[in-house]
Amino acid sequence: MRFDILTLFPEMFESYLGQGHLKLAIERGLVDIQRHNFREFAPGIRRQVDDRPFGGGPGMLLMCQPVFDCVEAVQTQGNAPGRLLMMTPQGRKLDQGMVEELAREPRLLLLCGRYEGFDDRIRQGLQPIEISVGDFICNGGEVPAMLIIDTVIRLIPGVLGDETSSRYDSFSESGLLEHPQFTRPREFRGMAVPDVLIGGDHKKITEWQREQSLQRTAERRSDLLENSGTESAQIE
Repeated sequence: MRFDILTLFPEMFESYLGQGHLKLAIERGLVDIQRHNFREFAPGIRRQVDDRPFGGGPGMLLMCQPVFDCVEAVQTQGNAPGRLLMMTPQGRKLDQGMVEELAREPRLLLLCGRYEGFDDRIRQGLQPIEISVGDFICNGGEVPAMLIIDTVIRLIPGVLGDETSSRYDSFSESGLLEHPQFTRPREFRGMAVPDVLIGGDHKKITEWQREQSLQRTAERRSDLLENSGTESAQIE
């Protein structure tokens, strides 16, 4: 799968790309990540990419020409233009369902804003999928882009060491929060691992994990139970 990151600060991704599962996925050819700087597509000696908003207001906006030229040039690379995503707090909120949709795409272009955002004609003309990672404001779209990459690559076959691992994450197939998990030692500072996990009865373990997922979801995210259609009687 290919990701193209379009940004004013491609250097922000240096450390990120060299860590963990992502680094291994790149080395093994499962993921290809390319970075592109809007400023390389800006004209003139100053390479201006931003200007003041019409009508007044604080800050600066990214201008149309460098962004359009960057996107259109990048889309000509590779076998397909890919799906263009715009990082914006006004977009559709990212959730596991959307992550699964994005993971089915062979190529994603991640459009990272800065300052006060984009000239709205960028949205109108390029018609990206607008994505929000939450009801808060970041300094730019780079961290949200990293979040999208991080969540999507987990669903690419071969990226995780255990192919079944992502199936049991919170919000995945069951739509519930994940059950509690434990490792050695069996007791730590008076806190013991539940006996059912030690006994070796896999049917009982599965039942316990399901009950714990339901209970934890009811306590922390009851809205997920409503969305998944899970009956409250199952929790009692």
